[in-house]
This record gives sequence, structure tokens and C-alpha cells, in this order.
Amino acid sequence: MDGKPDTLKPSGGPRQKRRYDDVFSVVRAMEPSYPVYCLRPDLLTKTAKRFISMFPGTVLYAVKCNPNAEVLNALYQGGIRHFDTASLPEIAQICETYPDAHAYFMHPVKARAAIRMTHKAYGIRHYVIDHECELTKVLEETGGRDIVIIVRLKTEDTGDSLYDLASKFGAPPDLAVELLRAADARGCKTGLAFHIGSQCREPKVYRKALALTGEVIARAGVEIECLDLGGGFPANYANAKPPPLENYMAEIRGGLKDIGLNPAVEIFCEPGRALVAAGCSLLTQVQLRKGERLYINDGIYGSLSEMVQVDIRMPVRLIRLKGEASETLRPFSLNGPTCDSLDVIPGTFELPEDVREGDWIEIDQVGAYSNALATHFNGFYPETFVEVHDSPPAAES
Repeated sequence: MDGKPDTLKPSGGPRQKRRYDDVFSVVRAMEPSYPVYCLRPDLLTKTAKRFISMFPGTVLYAVKCNPNAEVLNALYQGGIRHFDTASLPEIAQICETYPDAHAYFMHPVKARAAIRMTHKAYGIRHYVIDHECELTKVLEETGGRDIVIIVRLKTEDTGDSLYDLASKFGAPPDLAVELLRAADARGCKTGLAFHIGSQCREPKVYRKALALTGEVIARAGVEIECLDLGGGFPANYANAKPPPLENYMAEIRGGLKDIGLNPAVEIFCEPGRALVAAGCSLLTQVQLRKGERLYINDGIYGSLSEMVQVDIRMPVRLIRLKGEASETLRPFSLNGPTCDSLDVIPGTFELPEDVREGDWIEIDQVGAYSNALATHFNGFYPETFVEVHDSPPAAES
């Protein structure tokens, strides 16, 4: 296994993938001067199985979080058959790779051509809306037959989430009631959805959001077919240890019981970060040291943009091929490879005090919103993936 390339045919077509026992084996075999994503497919599969076993309904993976083919394959092996998709390319990727999978068009604002093509070519039935004009658009482009209109409800309590996803999308309760009635009157099946924000750190928020959905459903007087609880399920980071997943599931089960839904109603959720964050780390190399400033070969325009947008701190560890690193740690800043002076990761990272040019730094918990957000700015672009089978640094800390 160690360092031996395997020719596989994962989703997306033939490619060559390298498998290694651990990240240290990657460094010894490749000595990479470029960033390397270290995927842990076994962990991804295990995480998917656990989440599916705990959630009282159908789990839709949010493809936008990490659309890498090997990530999708690992989740598929874990039992994921339903996918939260937001565009024609995402829907095509899922439907053409996994014939038995189901994609849902969960973007509240869609191009007419995308609606028409996804319905005609891929048989998509579920469409999210949060405005009357979007309802008209979907009905006109699909013909309105055998489709499910899911109204996205705006929720106010974000539960200390890192991202407030209600600021851009979501219908206030009064409008949500009107939209449900309008879709029902047009002969569509209906559903309701909400999203309390990404990286939610307060499980009780789900129960509060469910109480609001119960009120909207009762006021609308419409029999819904599905209820989508969105995403928001958190991951562990160096500076964020959220409550265990069991707490979230308990609040969800309690909230569902409180509103007394018809047992025939399908319950959905759309986890992204919680499924994939721990399943990938990033191997970077130190290219220069200036005192307490380290210049590495990835940064905010590549895999690490999320640490600029919100207060997320990834665990790090030093890897050195020759000689032992100091056991004394000091704070260092990490500077990205581009010529932009903004390309600096906020805060500092604890690393051995003798870190030097040529050392490698493994940055853990980067499975979510890393390669999915990477750009080609200044000619730098992380694109190398390998498979490893060790425990990630976060699990050992």
C-alpha cells in the first residue's frame, strides 16, 4: 500500500490515485513542494453511516461543501443516496455518477434553463422557493406536474451559528403560509424547509425552528409531503468543541414530536460540514521563515479561506523527514503563497520553535469548504489528492 499508485475508476472518469498508510508515508514518498489533500475515505464512510443511523429521516449530503469525486464515493459507500444540489452541474454530477441516487434542487433562486433541463433530463421533482415569482418560474418551466414545491422558511434564531444563512434566503412566516397555499392550489405537492445557519453550536435551535414550522403548517392548512431541517450540524475544530451529535438529534426528535406531524411526512436534513470536515487534511510545506512568520504553499485563495471569513481554527502538526523537531512550541503566523499581502491566515498556530524551510505542516479538519472554494489566483491552485488510512491529528489530540 505504502506509496504504490493504484489505477482506479472513481466517479468523474479514470484517474490515478495514490494510497498510503499515513501522512508521514506521503511525505517520504513524494516530498511534495505543492499542497496535498490527504483524504481519509474510511473515516468519511464511517461518519456517513453514523449520521444516517442517528437521524430520524433521510440524509441529503450538501454537495457544495466538498464535491470531490472521491469524497462523494466514500459517502456513497457509507449509505448516502440523497444529495442537496444547488445547480445544474451539481445535479448532473450526481445523477450521471450514481443512477440510484436522488438529487434535490435546493437553491431558492434558479435560472429558467436550469429548471427546465434538470426536470427534463434528470427528472428532478423537488424545488425550493421563497418567493411567489420563483414559484411561477418553476411551474412554467416544469409544467407543474408531479413536482414538490418546498417553501424555505426564514428563521431568526441562529443558535450562535458561524454563518447566518437566513440573511439572504427564506420567506417570513406570513409569506411562507401564502406560498404553501399557492403551490397547493396549483396542484403541487408541498414541503417546508429551514436552515438555522452553518456550524450551529446550540442544539435547542432546531427545536425552536421546528416549533415555528409547526405554526406555519397549521396556519396554511396544507398537507405537506416533506419537511427539510437543513444543515448546520457542526464539526470539531481546535477552538470549537460543540455538543455531541446525540444532543442535536434529541432536540430534533423532541421538536418533531411536539408538532405532531403526519407519520407519512418525509423528514430531510442537509449536512455538509459534519460529514466531511474530519475526512481530509492538508499537507503544506514551509518555503521560508522570517522570525515568527512562516510562508507556506497554500493560503486564503486556496484551501484556507474559511479561517478568514469566520473564527475557525484548524489543528496543525509539524512533519520533518530528517532530525527531530523541538518539543517546545511557539506561536507562528502562516502566510499564503500569493503576492497579495492579504494572503495571511488570521491568528497564530502553535508549532515547534525550530520550524524551518522544507518542513511540512499538516493542517487538519479541512474537508469542508476547502478545495470547493479554491481559486487559481496568482497561478497557485491545490489539486493533488492522495488517500491515507491513519487517524487524523485532531483524533489524536
